Formats: sequence, C-alpha cells, structure tokens
Amino acid sequence: MAAFGIALLVAGAVMVAAEAHAPHGALGMIGGLALLIGGITAILSLGGSAAVAVPVGVLLGLGAGGWTLAVGRQVVHSRARAVRSGTQALSGRVGEVRQWDDRGGQVFVDGALWRACHDEIGVSAEQADERFEPGDRVVVEYTRGLTLCVRRAEAWELHR
Repeated sequence: MAAFGIALLVAGAVMVAAEAHAPHGALGMIGGLALLIGGITAILSLGGSAAVAVPVGVLLGLGAGGWTLAVGRQVVHSRARAVRSGTQALSGRVGEVRQWDDRGGQVFVDGALWRACHDEIGVSAEQADERFEPGDRVVVEYTRGLTLCVRRAEAWELHR
C-alpha cells in the first residue's frame, strides 16, 4: 500500500508540474487530489497516525490547488494583454518609406526595414494607384506574412 501512496504522490507532482505547461485547470486539480490521497495513504501505510496523515495530505492538496489557481490566473491575465512583439504589434505604427516601386517597397518601422505593399482594403482606386516617395510617412494597417500593408499617414497620426 505504501508503493501505491508514493506512486500517487509522484503522479500528482507530475500533473501539477504539467499544469504549468498546459494550463487548463484539470491537471492541477487531479494532481492536487492525487497528492492529497497519496500523502494520506503513504503515511498511514508506513505506520503514521491519522492525526499526522490527514493534515499532511490536506496541506499537499491545498498547495497543489493554490498552485493551479495561481497558474490559471496568470494565463487569464496573459491572454488579456495586448501583443507587444512580432508583426501583429506593428499595426497602427507610423513608419517612413525608404524605397518604393509599382508593386511595393521598403519602409522603416520601429527600428527595422520591412517589405511593404499598399493597403488594398478600404481604399479607392486612385489611392491604390498612389505612389509613395522616399521620406513619406505611412501607417501600417495590417500584415500579410512578413509584408506590411501600409497607407499614407494623415496629419493627426504624425503627432501621437
């Protein structure tokens, strides 16, 4: 019976650790339950009294439950935060045209040179044929892979 209790302790610890890598709540709760039962079973089967086994098992279970709640809370907060890196974070940023031809060009945004094309969504035919010159200020509307789709910056956007 002691081997069963120790196996439950190990399995519970593994599940609680796995909860940190795949936070959904289920692994942490099952792991906490396994730690609680495993702690009580291991202590009782090794000759310990119930006065020791139950508080130790409860503490193990509460510790695992607290860990699961803390990890779950961090996951909820991280999903609510705005993207701060990568191409997704470039939407709305102002950049400067460095080179442009008929099909697109290069713009300098946030300290890097990016391949760019004209924003095709929500622009008129005249705006779509508009050429940019080096030094023109543009706004990133969206990204398509590693290509930024840009439009000419309006005056109010240059003073943010």
